[in-house]
Amino acid sequence: MVAKQALMPLRSSKQVEDPLNDIRKLETIECGAAARAHFAFPDGYRNLNHGSFGTYPSAIRSKFHKFADLSEERPDAFIRYDYPRLLDESRKAIADFVHAPIDACVLISNATTGINIVLRNLVFKPGDVIIYFATIYGACGKTISYITETTPAESRQVEYTYPISDDALCSAFEDVIKDIKAQGKNPRLATYDTIASLPGVRMPFERLTALCKDHGIFSLIDAAHSVGGIPIDLGKLDPDAYVTNLHKWLFVPRGCALFYVPVRNQHVMRSTLPTSHGFVPQPTGDASAAQINPLPPGKNTAYIENYKFLGTLDNSPYLCVPAAIEWRKKLTWQGKHGEVAIYGYLEDLAQKAGKIVSTKLGTDILDNDEHSLTKCFFNNVRLPLDYQQDAGGDFATAVTIA
Repeated sequence: MVAKQALMPLRSSKQVEDPLNDIRKLETIECGAAARAHFAFPDGYRNLNHGSFGTYPSAIRSKFHKFADLSEERPDAFIRYDYPRLLDESRKAIADFVHAPIDACVLISNATTGINIVLRNLVFKPGDVIIYFATIYGACGKTISYITETTPAESRQVEYTYPISDDALCSAFEDVIKDIKAQGKNPRLATYDTIASLPGVRMPFERLTALCKDHGIFSLIDAAHSVGGIPIDLGKLDPDAYVTNLHKWLFVPRGCALFYVPVRNQHVMRSTLPTSHGFVPQPTGDASAAQINPLPPGKNTAYIENYKFLGTLDNSPYLCVPAAIEWRKKLTWQGKHGEVAIYGYLEDLAQKAGKIVSTKLGTDILDNDEHSLTKCFFNNVRLPLDYQQDAGGDFATAVTIA
């Protein structure tokens, strides 16, 4: 006699465990050597370039693996039913963290993708100009080049040389805006960093955003280096679009980024990248052209549902956001706790390291008179090289020497 095998339901009947219990039970962790022990760095390795790809502690790694395991135990049930619920929990966690409405926050793979989503959704007309800054991230600069090759849009770079004061940088931005308008053209969009990477300096992004509002310019902030490294209040900042990597400084597994678009601009961002099941085509009047969405219906707005599924990917990193935020609460430094401790430690460490290296080299640190450039986790030390003497003024040769 063959025993009857019990049927397994498609919809998961097992609740996913709360991933935060063991993190909440952790003792406090002092920033520095004690915190380093929680990461996978081998002895003797100094991760000086943390900002490029980021990393995360072992407590988060175990959660990351747990979510990956759950998706393999019952792939359909997890991806179709459990994942959307967990994704909403992550969106809620990061929305609260940056003081933003949850309906303005979705998760994507990286900041470059977010910049592309905005630039590829906007419809540019002849005379529209995209403004960008000299320190733009290379991939974003090339995206602008692509847009100007394939649409009527033009681009204009804000020229300046570091060190520069915040006042001077904002004035240079306004000068470009005025010049574009004087030519009878439309400064349609401006994109700029919170913290640039080459060189690693903080930009006056709050003032630049206010200037965009004053001039009716769409503000697109490349905040790849921000959340987890400096305090961010998106409710107060109120940009038109903002994208920040969470795998760089927030201790979320890569790749994971917050893509913030306020409700007022969501109608413009019609498609994800790539376009997927959540896209809503313009009505054609042809019922036969209707396309089936194979995913279960969701409870969120059409814009939020659009970002629930962008093709088959391992989105386990997205589900680790609450755990990463909870783990950060355990960190301490000089009597401070959580985010205040982390921000203080990062800035203090960068400045101390900059002084050590610049003293050894007999050079100096890149900063302005108000010291706003170094109000972050980066420091730039001048190399002991003479541009004119060593390279005859040739920049490419100077870079090779450096």
